[in-house]
Amino acid sequence: MKNQWTNFFSGYVKIKVTGKLIEPFLNHCVKENLRIWNLKRINPNSVTGYLMLEDIPKIRKIIRKSECKLEFIGRRGIPFLLKKMISNSGFIIGLLAAVFLILFLSNIVWSIEITGANPKLEHDIRKELSAIGIKRGKLHFSLPTNEQIQSKLMERIPEITWVGVQLNGTSYHFEVVEKKVVEEPAPLSPRHLVAKKKAVIYDYFVEQGQPVVKINDFVRPGQILVSGIIGKEGKTELTAAKGKIFGEIWYKSHITVPLETEFHVFTGKYMEKYYLNIFNFSIPLWGFKKVEFSNYKIENIDKQIKFLKWNLPIVYRKQIIREEEKHLRKYDQKTAIQVAKKTAIDALKAKLDEDAVIKGENVLHQKVDNGKLKLMIHYQVIEDIAIPQPIVQGD
Repeated sequence: MKNQWTNFFSGYVKIKVTGKLIEPFLNHCVKENLRIWNLKRINPNSVTGYLMLEDIPKIRKIIRKSECKLEFIGRRGIPFLLKKMISNSGFIIGLLAAVFLILFLSNIVWSIEITGANPKLEHDIRKELSAIGIKRGKLHFSLPTNEQIQSKLMERIPEITWVGVQLNGTSYHFEVVEKKVVEEPAPLSPRHLVAKKKAVIYDYFVEQGQPVVKINDFVRPGQILVSGIIGKEGKTELTAAKGKIFGEIWYKSHITVPLETEFHVFTGKYMEKYYLNIFNFSIPLWGFKKVEFSNYKIENIDKQIKFLKWNLPIVYRKQIIREEEKHLRKYDQKTAIQVAKKTAIDALKAKLDEDAVIKGENVLHQKVDNGKLKLMIHYQVIEDIAIPQPIVQGD
């Protein structure tokens, strides 16, 4: 039959009918809409076939009215399997307990390996990991994510430049890059100091070399500021030019600030839900309360379930639902100008060296268009414009 799978779920039996009047018996079964399939004649007086479990009471009534004998010679389907499992419950319980135990042990931290660190630093890392909760015997579900572990280690241990965190099966692997001790700089080779951008010389301080520019001189990129060739003609020698040459440079900044801005902030209220995702089908485990927040943001933290070294298609999910509120921020034109200036100067400082100084600013143009304030600001900046350039043969 085409629906053998459905038959397997509901259960069916193999029967043997023996007698001299088999054909009348079968005709009676057809008349009563009794389903018997795969009929095979064994000899002139017996046939075999398959019968649905639910049709057994019907065939018993028919067999009593006939001169045939009915035997059940086989059982197939889930109902019989369940009955067999119940009769062997001890074995089934033991098997399930063994699978659960292996599953449980496969999701526990058994070892922590650290490479790239000296013994003292490794001791400090293990101490911090223990404080975070990364210990042998801990379940993966209760531990922070790899990114959180990495962030906390780099924040708490200043000797670390970078640390890689990887969870392989039941083992954590940490690859550490230590901060290197600053070594004495190697002797510098002969060089000039040249301009890296257009500027007007504002001031300079030369430690070594021959300055070739003066204050208020205009210089272009690549122009020599301090020569590494010192001495008089015929008695010159090469040196590594050193110093700081400060130039006045001009920057323009174009800034747009909306007069009205809608944004979201968290209120601090939240709720948690827990799920078990099997083949992307979610089964709620805890947190059945309906979400009462009108506006909220959902954060999912997933932990993969493992069986020995393999990842199962099962994910333990912690869902954090945080309430958020909408806020409308409005600026008048005066406040918007102040915000635009601060935004522009912060962006400019991010591009400049630490010793650069913003000498002055001037708003060249401002207008309000489509609810936005647009500014063009001119800045005067004093910064070191010198960069080294090796002296090649022939200079």
